[in-house]
Amino acid sequence: MSDVVERLRRIVGPGAVCTGSEIHDDVTHDETLGTLPVTPLAVVFPSSTGEVSEALRLCNELDVPVIVRGSGTGLSGAAVPVPDGIVMAFDHMTEIVEIDLNNHVAVVQPGVSLQQLDAALAPVGLVYPVFPGEMTASLGGNVATNAGGMRAVRYGVTRHNVLGLQAVLADGEVIRTGGKFVKSSSGYDLTQLIIGSEGTLAVVTEATVKLYPRMAHSVTLLAPFATLREITEAVPKVVGSGIGPTILEYLDVITMDGITASAGVDLGIPDDIRSTTLAYLVVVLESTHDSRLEDDADQLANQLSELGALDVYVLPPTAGAQLIEARERSFFVAKASGVDDIVDAVIPRAAMPDYLSEVGDLAAEHGALVVGCGHVGDGNVHLAVFQPDAQQRHQLLREIFAACVRLGGAISGEHGIGTAKRDYFLEHEDPAKLALMRRIKAAFDPNGILGPGRIVGIPAARAAGSDATVGSGPGGAVLGQVGGGAR
Repeated sequence: MSDVVERLRRIVGPGAVCTGSEIHDDVTHDETLGTLPVTPLAVVFPSSTGEVSEALRLCNELDVPVIVRGSGTGLSGAAVPVPDGIVMAFDHMTEIVEIDLNNHVAVVQPGVSLQQLDAALAPVGLVYPVFPGEMTASLGGNVATNAGGMRAVRYGVTRHNVLGLQAVLADGEVIRTGGKFVKSSSGYDLTQLIIGSEGTLAVVTEATVKLYPRMAHSVTLLAPFATLREITEAVPKVVGSGIGPTILEYLDVITMDGITASAGVDLGIPDDIRSTTLAYLVVVLESTHDSRLEDDADQLANQLSELGALDVYVLPPTAGAQLIEARERSFFVAKASGVDDIVDAVIPRAAMPDYLSEVGDLAAEHGALVVGCGHVGDGNVHLAVFQPDAQQRHQLLREIFAACVRLGGAISGEHGIGTAKRDYFLEHEDPAKLALMRRIKAAFDPNGILGPGRIVGIPAARAAGSDATVGSGPGGAVLGQVGGGAR
């Protein structure tokens, strides 16, 4: 192993490899709840695609596992190291290579943060619209997990906004996929295959992302409802109205009270409304024209009243911004409250009333408190699960995921599978699809050095020949950031 480290130092430079006590504690874990820290053999900080290529070629030759890490804000355990492997971190690859104003794209290295890119785009009136809730998250991490966030109802998630990649395969070969064009019918779409693969297929060293005009005007509407079902039944009508909200979120009353209290935000809702409210709908509208925005807000307010809202409030700009910021920090509020697990399921929008009703019944059956919020406009639900008994919690999560899949949904909407949700994913996914995924993994990474054990990796119990049921291990679905995805 010491020979591996020395050879890596010759590739990236002696100051770009850390071992032992030099490894910072932050690198030993990500933001996944309940994850145990793991110290890797070494942390490597490449500065170029060439160095990534050489380092991977060496690791592939010597069968050394490689875990790719962005900013470490991930929520599925995908960035947690393995003891005998290296962590490839992109702290030294933070260049915005190009902002192309004619093609409305930016070309960035994987270590560029959302905050860094947004600051560079603001002066030219453009925006990269994927905001998963943590602006320190890296673009490389967003690509790896197909991060989403609150604005997905209008702009889509990462895969809808990445046009091309430069990536390095496990054997060190460098490929380019896509480019500065928005459509292609030229063979297999390798860009989309790599997006969301959580570092298990290839290592992304450059991404070409779509840019949009930065809207000059916005307004936030807050609509309290007496039941959550009324909100979920109203959402398809709001989406179908043609108004085109940028953000469409629901928060149950416990979550709303928690995040506003934590942020010190007073929304000024009268006590008589608060006492009969069980959930809130938050809608943000944006436009380049103030008058058009005002008309849309009036139309939406009238529609929400007709759909059962107890009242509709147009928040002052400062209060609206504070509410959205508080919503983005909801994971940390839940974490501070002692949450045991958080679910990041996604279901067809029209199935949300039945799904959330069933989740409520399951929570009662298992003696748990389940509260939450979510991107109701695209069916992505974030549920905070309070049940300290590990066995009860595990069974509850299995049944929550089973309900999600039965209603046509998926285990994770934006945070990824990683290791935390792997056993649930393997239990509920179609075996034929899992077999195909493993063949794809083998084609990209024959020796299995990239992200071992993640997504379709075989759980330890299976690998040891145990009769344990898939999904019987610890952990389970973990939310973390109620918006973002492992990053």
